[in-house]
Amino acid sequence: MKKTAKTWYITAAALVLMGCILFIGVMSSVGWDVSRLSAVSFETRIHEIAEPLRDLSLTTDTANIVFARSEDGRCRVACYEEANAAHSVTVENGVLLIRRIDQRSWYDHIGFRFSSPRITVYLPQAEYGALSVCESTGDIHLPKGLSFGRMDLSASTGSIRCSAAVREAVRLKTGTGDLCLADASAGSLDLSVTTGQIKVSDVRCAGDITVSVSTGRAYLTRIACKNLISSGTTGDIFLEDTAAAEAFSLERSTGNVRFDRADASEIFVRTGTGNVTGSLLTDKVFLTQTDTGTVEVPQTITGGRCEIRTDTGDIELKID
Repeated sequence: MKKTAKTWYITAAALVLMGCILFIGVMSSVGWDVSRLSAVSFETRIHEIAEPLRDLSLTTDTANIVFARSEDGRCRVACYEEANAAHSVTVENGVLLIRRIDQRSWYDHIGFRFSSPRITVYLPQAEYGALSVCESTGDIHLPKGLSFGRMDLSASTGSIRCSAAVREAVRLKTGTGDLCLADASAGSLDLSVTTGQIKVSDVRCAGDITVSVSTGRAYLTRIACKNLISSGTTGDIFLEDTAAAEAFSLERSTGNVRFDRADASEIFVRTGTGNVTGSLLTDKVFLTQTDTGTVEVPQTITGGRCEIRTDTGDIELKID
């Protein structure tokens, strides 16, 4: 048995050594450029848009999507994509439509890919109507300097970064990807993630902000809105320098709620095992309830209603 095991060890070591030699030989032949081992051919297609645009609608799966201001005043779409999985770019009734046309066979999905498809939309105008993007694993990026009437962006595992201004409703939704909204304005905000994080900073919202998470965390910094409504399970929510003209309505199961110089006319918080801590800016009439947690709040008798209820979480608040 010992002689047989020794033979197997020697054979395995020889195979590993042979594999290493083959790997070094192949990589040397391609100049150690891993991308040259890709089984997929990528190419760039430029689509010039001459028709006037009002709205934009994009549907794809793995492509990263980037919007940018056009420096030469012309509208065009640059698609870096697989040769047999191109995107169609058309304009119908003032709507720019971008769709993926997948002509691949099943065997085309086999092999290594060292590049990701990318769609760059160059827009000459500063303002457009409705923007709709339905994505899967790719990311979506909208820089500052663009403005839309309405916005609806969704992704599965991709992340969304947005600094554009929107006059009316904004809906951003992703699963495991992150949502990042910074230095922007909106009529209303509807933000939703499952396990991803939500980061919102320097945003003015004329209407309500709705934040929905499952296990992801939500960070809201320097926000102004009418009402802030948030629900979640194990995800924490942090409010820093955030103000609502009317009310905060926050609900968590095991997630914590943290205020840092945040305030609203009325505040309603409900958690299970999550703690509610931090600081508010104005006096409140505190109505608190917890089963096994501790409560430390100011004994103020003026101001708006601040109702906080937990099961086992602690309640510790102060007035700055």
